[in-house]
Amino acid sequence: MVMPDHLCPLGLKSKDLLERQGFNVEDHHLTTREETDAFKAKHGVETTPQTFVDGERVGGYDDLRVYFGIDPPPSEQSGTSYRPVIAIFSVAALLALGLSWHQYGALLSLRAVEWFISLSMTMLAVQKLRDVESFSTMFLNYDLLARRWVRYGYIYPYAEALAGILMTAGALVWLASPVAILIGAAGAISIFKAVYIDRRELKCACVGEGSSVPLGFVSLTESLMMLGMGIWMPLKAWLI
Repeated sequence: MVMPDHLCPLGLKSKDLLERQGFNVEDHHLTTREETDAFKAKHGVETTPQTFVDGERVGGYDDLRVYFGIDPPPSEQSGTSYRPVIAIFSVAALLALGLSWHQYGALLSLRAVEWFISLSMTMLAVQKLRDVESFSTMFLNYDLLARRWVRYGYIYPYAEALAGILMTAGALVWLASPVAILIGAAGAISIFKAVYIDRRELKCACVGEGSSVPLGFVSLTESLMMLGMGIWMPLKAWLI
């Protein structure tokens, strides 16, 4: 669809994908609503764009990705993806290394490890804060503390962000530490019970609403990181 007030993004992506696969593309624009409706009725489809290869209809952009083997067929798609948490942990690690390089002239340092954990906490909290209502609903599926006190599910993202920010700054450890210990310990116990004792298959609320990350190792790691950081920060201050 190419209209004065709309340029189809999936049409552009389909054309780009075809060209990158070596195809010569004959691009037909649907320039009016009437033309679009007539096209859909003619081919018995509900959406545009539609790609035809040698006269055979492949389908929309998602179908095109399956056609080229980029994505598996819908019947083989599990709906599970670790991509959100991989992206968050990777960026947090690179930021921690960058801060360490700037501050100490070395990529690897004890502070870099601390920054990695605190920045991961903060970035995960941002994901939850995008839609606190949806997060709290997912959270109630497994968190034991939230089930006893529903409002805890609403407070959790703010508490995680607060602890992460303060630990990144190395400030107000007396406040950040107990917050991290509380939410980390409660989370670890809840996840362990749900996954490894009750054997439930749930989606993790760790990256907020619409999560496709399964509850399990990644979720438990997040909670244990917070718990460990909460214990380590005051211990380090006492040792130094």
